[in-house]
Amino acid sequence: MIDDPSAPPSQISRQSVTAGSQTARVQLFHGAGRAFELRSIPLPETLAPGEVLVEISLATICGSDLHTIEGRRSSPTPGVLGHEAVGFVVASARPGVLPGQRITWTLADSCGQCPACTDDQLPQKCVSLFKYGHTSLANGSGLNGGYASHIVLRAGTAVFEVPAELSDAVVAPANCALATIVNVLSNLSDPCRSALVQGGGILGIYACAMLKRAGVEPVYCCDLSERRLELISEFGGIPLRADPAQWPAAEQQLRMQSGGGIDLVIEVAGAPEAVPQGVRVLRPGGTYVWAGMVHPETRLALTGEEVVRKCLRIRGVHNYAPPDLEAALRFLAEAHLQFPFHKLVSPPFPLERLDEAIAVAQRREWLRVAVRP
Repeated sequence: MIDDPSAPPSQISRQSVTAGSQTARVQLFHGAGRAFELRSIPLPETLAPGEVLVEISLATICGSDLHTIEGRRSSPTPGVLGHEAVGFVVASARPGVLPGQRITWTLADSCGQCPACTDDQLPQKCVSLFKYGHTSLANGSGLNGGYASHIVLRAGTAVFEVPAELSDAVVAPANCALATIVNVLSNLSDPCRSALVQGGGILGIYACAMLKRAGVEPVYCCDLSERRLELISEFGGIPLRADPAQWPAAEQQLRMQSGGGIDLVIEVAGAPEAVPQGVRVLRPGGTYVWAGMVHPETRLALTGEEVVRKCLRIRGVHNYAPPDLEAALRFLAEAHLQFPFHKLVSPPFPLERLDEAIAVAQRREWLRVAVRP
């Protein structure tokens, strides 16, 4: 983190905003099935202690944004969606965060004082949690999301400077997808010699790359998309077609090649039907991490006996803590020459063409679609 929360209060007084523009452009979301509205809203005249005004240079469209747009997830309206982003500091009321720095930030703002933030080490479950891209225009400055020219970061938001060697397109998905995978892999089973990743979207691709770099061999990854299956092999994974007709034979192959069962299975497909398959291929004592089933249509067809008799460890992961984002940026800096991360993100659409960018994202033509203000 580049901010210093221990700085004395005299160093964090309110700051005037001296930006070249006095307004921000935002794409307002008015609800599922309704068109976005491009609008200009005033920039704040001052920043409260700890706040940072950022000019967004690139944002990407996350799957949770699509869930909101399609009505599968509720969100206050009108509001500015989007939380995966990178940008330049315009003005800062936080010590150590300086105008001109290129930064990214945690997708949520936490109080740092409640039991979830302190005792449980789960700031993403803070009692007063604020999530960028998932709140109303009337909340605070209104500059609360990534589909805009500017965003105001709150005092409880962790901020990280972006390594100069990383492009905006490589960095933008880090503050959601990659940081979540860092959290997923933070407590690996021991030993972890083999892994199966269920889902070849951007979460699955990141998981393959991180496991490969950590020395896990083999790493299998299953999906139905031909494009995703091709990408999997470029990121250290062994692609498997998740065809229901062929999957029983694939399960048998996985158990045989791994010496009796897989050590680790990661669910990032969001498909409840994948869970019994994952349980079957795990070795006794194996670990199963669920991170994709974040919508209500995830009722499981699974008996407790299947878990108990195999002595499995099951962990659910939702979002991440600030150190995970820091580790994600470090991983990108170390691995960006090893893996073609630039292939994961589309050429950018201008903010004015957000509807077109969303349509491309819904067709799954890219793992992430970029939007540039």
